Amino acid sequence: MIIKFLKTIIILSGIVILGFWILSYFTFNGTSAKLSDAEYLRLFPEVVKMVKQKYVEKVENKKLIEGAVNGMLSSLDPHSAYLTPEFFKEMNIEISGSFGGLGIEIHMNDGKLTVISPIDDTPAFRAGIKTGDIIWKIDGKPTKGLNINEAVNRMRGPKGTMVTLTVIRNKVLQPLNFELERDIIRTVSIKSRTLEAGYAYIRIAHFQERTGEELTAALKSLNRENGGKLRGLVIDLRNNPGGLLESAASVAGRFLESKGGKALVVYTKGRDEESRMTLTADGKDKEPGYPIAVLINGGSASASEIVAGALQDHRRAVIVGTQSFGKGSVQTVFPLKGGGGLKLTTALYYTPNGRSIQAKGITPDIIVEIGEIVKSPKKKDLRIHEKDLENHIGAGDDKTVPEVEPEPDEKVSKDKTLPDNQLARALDLLKGVQILAGKK
Repeated sequence: MIIKFLKTIIILSGIVILGFWILSYFTFNGTSAKLSDAEYLRLFPEVVKMVKQKYVEKVENKKLIEGAVNGMLSSLDPHSAYLTPEFFKEMNIEISGSFGGLGIEIHMNDGKLTVISPIDDTPAFRAGIKTGDIIWKIDGKPTKGLNINEAVNRMRGPKGTMVTLTVIRNKVLQPLNFELERDIIRTVSIKSRTLEAGYAYIRIAHFQERTGEELTAALKSLNRENGGKLRGLVIDLRNNPGGLLESAASVAGRFLESKGGKALVVYTKGRDEESRMTLTADGKDKEPGYPIAVLINGGSASASEIVAGALQDHRRAVIVGTQSFGKGSVQTVFPLKGGGGLKLTTALYYTPNGRSIQAKGITPDIIVEIGEIVKSPKKKDLRIHEKDLENHIGAGDDKTVPEVEPEPDEKVSKDKTLPDNQLARALDLLKGVQILAGKK
C-alpha cells in the first residue's frame, strides 16, 4: 500500500510539474493569452525537436510528420486525410472498379469507425455487415484512435487471407464477430431486370468511371425486353455510398429534360474559384418521360444523394424510402511529392433548388421503412362477399365468378423479383401514375 501511495504521489507530482512547465513556457514567452500565427508555426518544429531528443524511444521523422499531418487533417472533418503512397495507389485502383479488400464503405462518426454501407456481392455484404455498424475491433485490436487510412490498411490484404471484424450494432446487446475472407473486389456498378411487363428496375451500387456507360447498356437491354415501351422505372440507390461526381451527373442527366439549355444537376460552393463548379445535363440520349421512382435509405450517400436530389428538384422522380446519409461535402485529392496525396474537403454540394445535402440528406417524398416481405401460407377466405349472398346478381353476361385475389403481401411475395416492401411500394406507385394517366 505504501509503495502504491508513493507511486501515486510521484505521478501526481510529475503532472503538476509538467503543467507548471507548459504554463511557464507560454507565460514567460508572453503568450499566455494567445499565440500569434508565427508562434504557432514555430511551435511544431520545436515540439518535433524535443520529441526526438527527449522521448523514451528513438522516433523516425516519417512517423512524426505523418502522425502530425493525420492529426491536423482529422481535426478538420471526418473525410479530410493524408493518403500514403500505398493508399493513394489503392484509391486510384478502387475508382476504376477493381481492388482488394472486404467491400465496406466506412467513415468516422464521432471518433467511431462506422459503416456507411457494404458494397453489393462482396465478402462484407455476404457476411451480413450492415449500414450503421460500428467496427469496434479488427483482428481483436481496438479501432479507437485509428484514422480512416489506418483502418482500411488493416482490413485490406491478399486474397484468401482472413480478417475478423468485431462490430457493435444498434439494438443488439452483445458485440458481433464476423470472420471474413478477403477477396479481389470487382464491383459492377449497375444491375437491371424487368419487374413486370413494361416496368423495369435498375440498381446502382456505386458511381465509378464506367457507370454512365453501364446505365446506357442496361436501358437498351430493358427497352428490348419490353418492346421499346417502358411504362415506369425504379432506380435503386439504397446503400450506395457515392463515388465519382461526374458519373452521378451523367446518370441524373439521362433523365432530365433540357429546356432551352442544359438542366442543372448539382453545384458546389467553396472558398476559391476552383472549388466552385456547376454540373448540368448534356442534353444527349434522353430517356422518354415515363414515371420514375427512386429508392434511398440511410446508406445512400454523396453522389447517390446528388442524383436523388436532382431528380426530386426537377420533379422527374418520386423519392421513396428513408432519410439519406447526408454526406454533402466535396473532397479534392491533391497529389503530393513522394507519391502520396492530400484528400481535402473543399466545397459543399447543393441541389438544383439550392438545398444543402451536408448533414441533412435527402428527405423522401414518400417515407417507407424497410420491412421484409414474408410469404404467408395460403388461407381459406372466410370473409363474406356479394357472391355468397343468396339470390345475388351475377356479373352481367360474364357467367364466371372470379377467384378471390390473395392478400397483397402474399401476391407480392410470389414474385421473386420483389424482395422487400420498399420496392413493392415503388412499383405500385408507378402503376398508379399510369392508371391516373389513363394508360392502364
